[in-house]
Amino acid sequence: MNHQIVWSVALILGVVLGGCERNPEQTNTNASVAEPALSNRVDINTAVRQNLGITFARVESRNVAQTLRVPGRFELLPTARREYRMPAAGRVELLVQQYQKVEAGDLLYRLDMPRWRELQRELTDIEASARLAKADLDSIGPLLAAHEEYHAEIQNAIDLWTQRVADLEQLQAAGGARGGDVAQARASLATARADLAEAKEKKAELTARALTATARFDAAQSRMAILLESASSLTTRSVSDLTEIDVGKPKWQRIGEIEILALSPGVVDLFHAISGSFVEQSAPVLTTVQPDKVRFRAHALQSDLGKLLNGLTATVVAPQGGSLRDSAGIAGTLILAPTADPERRTIEILMTPNGGLPLDSWARAGVSAFLEIVVSGGGGEELAIPLTCVARDGTQSIIFRRDPADPNKAIRMDADLGLDDGRWVVIKSGVAEGNEIVLDGVYQLMVATSGSITKGGHFHPDGTFHDGDD
Repeated sequence: MNHQIVWSVALILGVVLGGCERNPEQTNTNASVAEPALSNRVDINTAVRQNLGITFARVESRNVAQTLRVPGRFELLPTARREYRMPAAGRVELLVQQYQKVEAGDLLYRLDMPRWRELQRELTDIEASARLAKADLDSIGPLLAAHEEYHAEIQNAIDLWTQRVADLEQLQAAGGARGGDVAQARASLATARADLAEAKEKKAELTARALTATARFDAAQSRMAILLESASSLTTRSVSDLTEIDVGKPKWQRIGEIEILALSPGVVDLFHAISGSFVEQSAPVLTTVQPDKVRFRAHALQSDLGKLLNGLTATVVAPQGGSLRDSAGIAGTLILAPTADPERRTIEILMTPNGGLPLDSWARAGVSAFLEIVVSGGGGEELAIPLTCVARDGTQSIIFRRDPADPNKAIRMDADLGLDDGRWVVIKSGVAEGNEIVLDGVYQLMVATSGSITKGGHFHPDGTFHDGDD
């Protein structure tokens, strides 16, 4: 039994120790093969670039030393948001979907409002009153014309009887006229004068009636104008559109449910009511926004106030990493807030993008990014590369420049770096503007070309480490 245990232990030790033993012949063979000299050039053909996801960034001139970078976010301009509210209490029927794009004049929702029915009745009544006043006023003109003719005839009769009475009185004085003829002439003259007085009274009545009809017509017209303005507010249509004749009637008489149209282009953002609900007057129904009307809001340290001025040129750059990394910057003009925050010791700064150019799709409200400001007193531009192009191999900073003569090779270079702003770093030598520097995949290339990183091996039971798999 004891002999069996001894032989078992010996066998186990032999296996363990034998696993770490190297074949002398194999050792001699490996030692006789010289390791190839390391080169500073790496093959990066299409297959390698695809497998490692290699991308490139170009060397460009930037004012890194005098660039201030502050984080912030995009927000909508105050004029970018529009609310559509209830002009009067009524039932709502929504006709658009959330985030649907609409143009000016597109139908948003329909309203069934009791107030509109009342307004239509008031418009009908006042229109009838205006027509009656107009008819009365129009009838007075011919009456006054006829009365003027009657007045002229009476005046002629008075003139004739006046002359007749004077002639008869002269004859009577000479003894050639009878007294009865004179009395009859005087009676006829009195009657004519009475008719004239009555005619003047009638004219005064017609004049007053004309003034009353004019006042009634003007009042009806004013009332009609006010009601049409109210109808315009309820329907969001112009007065000229409401009064346009459609199949023999003005349009306001034919409107049943009120259709609310978009006043400006935009995107439907929020709903404040649901279809079929009864909504009170002035309550919001939906909100649209114009996503391209944005500005950038950031917070700078108060210690940087000496460098910041209104009107400085600033550029919003997308956050590092992800699909937005290669997005172009958005330039604009800087505006400083009139007051600062004493608790956080910051000051708000706004950047409004330059007009005339469409914004990239990523520039929308709520997106976080960085604002790069070339502060006052900035120096000249220097060659710079993204800081993420730099890899560390021990204590060395390494970059890989794409060979201008062979795009399928990358040249490993010790990076001669200068100042950085957290995103870009000055590179002092070894590159020219426009050169391509490896961005994604730089770490894999550094590992593949490093002489200081252990490539692989295994540990022995005694804690020592050996290269290779055996």
